[in-house]
Amino acid sequence: MVLVEDNETFRQTLELLLGLRGDIDVIGAVATGSEAIALSARLRPDVVLMDYRMPGIDGAEATAGVLAASPRSRVVCLTASVSGDEIGRLRAAGAVACLTKDVELDAIIGAIHAAAASPSPA
Repeated sequence: MVLVEDNETFRQTLELLLGLRGDIDVIGAVATGSEAIALSARLRPDVVLMDYRMPGIDGAEATAGVLAASPRSRVVCLTASVSGDEIGRLRAAGAVACLTKDVELDAIIGAIHAAAASPSPA
């Protein structure tokens, strides 16, 4: 799994919490959508956990770029807040789920597992 989050403290904390689990392998963590695209092209992750609001390109644009670079990846959006229009943009870009950061860690883990188990979009 690749983690994309511009808030360094949140990214490091989530990477640590997920990394402590034996059932999720965090293979990369980056701060921007552009970095996510480049890393996904190189690593071809099963799942990308994507923030929505980041410097440069937003989560929907980054999702489209990740899936163009790594068509078998699945993207789960995890963001502080998201509007209905933004969820529509994420879905149209290929995201399989969208959660807000105030959900329990178990919900995030469940979404990652569900995405990894879902049929590949490519």
